[in-house]
Amino acid sequence: MADQKERNIEVNKLTDIDPLIHAPARLLVMTYLYVVESLDFVYLKRVTDLSWGNLSTHLTKLEDAGYVKMKKSFQDKKPKTMIQLTKKGRKAFRSYKDEMQQVLGEIPD
Repeated sequence: MADQKERNIEVNKLTDIDPLIHAPARLLVMTYLYVVESLDFVYLKRVTDLSWGNLSTHLTKLEDAGYVKMKKSFQDKKPKTMIQLTKKGRKAFRSYKDEMQQVLGEIPD
């Protein structure tokens, strides 16, 4: 019985995981942004294979949470949007990664 209770406690740690990052599309975006200084919207759309609208919606949610910042400009008369993680976003992703490693590491094979 104690073993089952301990397993429930380990699995219940998943409820503490940041749901904003945990959504598959946002996790993909955050992962790409975590390993670079910044990315162009078009490149991020291509590597994530998300639609324009879907990527825009997820980025807006991340921006509203203060996890990313977007800088819009023009390059050769074409709009260009650069995206990068904020300090808050980098910290949140690092925390998410650590929590997931801990939870998954505690699950028996």
